[in-house]
Amino acid sequence: MEILCYTRKPMEDMIYAGRLAFSMHLAWRKEAGDKFIPFHHNEGLLYAKAVQRQDGTLVAKSLRNPRIFQKKDDGYGVVAVRTEADGEPDEESKGSVLFWESRDLVHYREIGLCRLEKDVLIQQVGCEYNYEKDSYRIVWECGDGKTMETWGNPFGGQIGEGQEIQKGTDEIWKSGATEESLVEIEGCRDGNCMVIPDELGEYLIKKLMVPVCEQIEITEDSSFRERCAQAFYSDGQVVKRKIDWEPDGRSGRIHQEHFPFPFAENRADPCCMYWHGKYYFIATNDADNNHTLYIRCADTLEGIITAPEVLLLDSVTYPGIGGLLWAPEFHEIGGRLYIFHGATEGEFYYEESRVMQLREGGDPMCREDWSKPHMVVKQDGTPLCEAGKVISLDMTTFVYEGSVYAMWSQRQFIPVDQGAFLYLAKIDEKEPWKLLTTPVCVALPEYGWENNHTFVVEGPYALWHDGQLMITYSGAAVDATYAVGLLKPVMGSDLLNPANWRKNNFPLLSSRSVPGEYGPGHNSYVTDENGLTWNFYHARPGVQGVRSACARRVHFDIDGEPMLDVTEEKDLPKDRTVHLA
Repeated sequence: MEILCYTRKPMEDMIYAGRLAFSMHLAWRKEAGDKFIPFHHNEGLLYAKAVQRQDGTLVAKSLRNPRIFQKKDDGYGVVAVRTEADGEPDEESKGSVLFWESRDLVHYREIGLCRLEKDVLIQQVGCEYNYEKDSYRIVWECGDGKTMETWGNPFGGQIGEGQEIQKGTDEIWKSGATEESLVEIEGCRDGNCMVIPDELGEYLIKKLMVPVCEQIEITEDSSFRERCAQAFYSDGQVVKRKIDWEPDGRSGRIHQEHFPFPFAENRADPCCMYWHGKYYFIATNDADNNHTLYIRCADTLEGIITAPEVLLLDSVTYPGIGGLLWAPEFHEIGGRLYIFHGATEGEFYYEESRVMQLREGGDPMCREDWSKPHMVVKQDGTPLCEAGKVISLDMTTFVYEGSVYAMWSQRQFIPVDQGAFLYLAKIDEKEPWKLLTTPVCVALPEYGWENNHTFVVEGPYALWHDGQLMITYSGAAVDATYAVGLLKPVMGSDLLNPANWRKNNFPLLSSRSVPGEYGPGHNSYVTDENGLTWNFYHARPGVQGVRSACARRVHFDIDGEPMLDVTEEKDLPKDRTVHLA
């Protein structure tokens, strides 16, 4: 298999801005002469990290002219010219280029800047490993037109002094790509090609292309108490699905919930819970500028689409609880049910995380059964954030190795606006509005898709699969550029050590994932009575459309990570009828 590495030409700001276009994209083809097919919706897979200043603020960076090369071992390297966020020359990177390494061309580790010479802007760069010399050869083109080369090891070793070579001699950044191969892909510009093993190519296809259901088989399964269906997908995954049998018991249809897009307008940050045999739904209410929270209840998952709403909380009942009632989430902790949400005494700069508790034996649909919201406080009892200077929001919880943790988004505005970062702490199981440990920052809006229009990561939510804890979160501005990313800890490690967290470089869900859905984000998960996991998120039906609630089944890929773009049409065939032999 052959892969193509490239960047894209920026489009209109809300559609595909420079911070997205100036990232590394990949495409593939089986054989020479075939057309290249973009991976991952023709969206970037590798972004340069932002630079953090001493005051905590971030300066966004991008990349140009990326080149993939084979490392000495079985892995791969990437080298590129670092730029400012929108592709302009980066003065801080004069004489230097960026290197990454990857074992599989999906997960990358940024090595950092490698200095090649002083005070000269580098235009093009390429790298290759030479087995005879047991060294890497780096060739680059300077802004003054000179072509230079050096030898060494950019992955932790020494780099020799650069020497000028004749221009046009073995410029390895030109290897493989042709204008014909580039123009076949929308916006594609300036790439290089590489042949990779078929095994790796198959992994990339299964990992980065949206799978489709290819075959259905009927099987016995005691957990369904009857025969069920096995759906086989193009990525090799198998998912068990319920069958709605006809009275004769000989024929039926594979059960598939249908959620229209969207199913609830002006409902953002949606959260759905399956609790005591019923489904509950709650979301931010954009229809009244976030002054109320309404709750729904239904016997079936689809039933929440048409279930009546009941007022749960407003901005006038309690002193200190004003507008901006944001991002409500259900969480059961120690057998008690809670709703975590944001609220403010008045203006935006006083937004703080709060927790409501359902009385024992209470009805979630009865507002009188919920406590007054408790403000989240630190170990010493003081507020989590300094009002008017720092805000907290989007708090979520999960249990890990017997301890209860909270993760939230926190943004400092004074003395400087640092942007919104993700923080983590242990909390008290009996009074979950109380922190037990000092908060630690575990994620920054480093990548171009996270800091597009604003430096924000927010909306974390925990998802467990096959013993692995995963956190999905949202980044960028809450407009058509909003997107969902993935954060995972090293299992068995100390979660309060930021070094034990790993973040995927590219988004799982964005405006490019599903046509017509813009700015998808702030999602949550629910597992239904049939064991299927569902993603509830908001998106816009149009670039300027209102934030509205949506839902789709979560498909877990070959690495056990969530795929959030497997639409209903690809999830199951149009004809879902099955018959017993």
